[in-house]
Amino acid sequence: MATPRRYDCTKCPGYCCSYELIDVTDRDIARLARHHGVGRADAKRRFTKLDSGRRVLRHHLDHVYRSTCVFFDQESRRCTVYEARPQVCRTFPSGPRCGYFDFLRFERAQQGDDEFVPGSPRTARGARMAKRAPQRPGPGAQEA
Repeated sequence: MATPRRYDCTKCPGYCCSYELIDVTDRDIARLARHHGVGRADAKRRFTKLDSGRRVLRHHLDHVYRSTCVFFDQESRRCTVYEARPQVCRTFPSGPRCGYFDFLRFERAQQGDDEFVPGSPRTARGARMAKRAPQRPGPGAQEA
């Protein structure tokens, strides 16, 4: 009997999609090419790059993490090619637990905020810091 998963990807802001090097195989490139209706060479050029001899997915800047996979929708925080995703994405994490999800669940419980994302610009800590900033009158304003 399979061990049940103890994580829920739909409650995560896409941490694994922010891994700097997401390896892809020729088979993954072929799957992505079919999904996008382009040739393999075009898919390889458009969606991947070589990094230290490894073929990896390209990234784009992200407002939560430094960068995310080129196929990651940054508004919905979901994969846009889920049915055609690379094999490494299909098998991650390899066990019943995801370390980041455990950490995220703990931090959200500590903050009392189901949307809390540790280290992101929209974290509760950032919001509290903004509330504490001293209010200074603008030019020409009179102090009370």
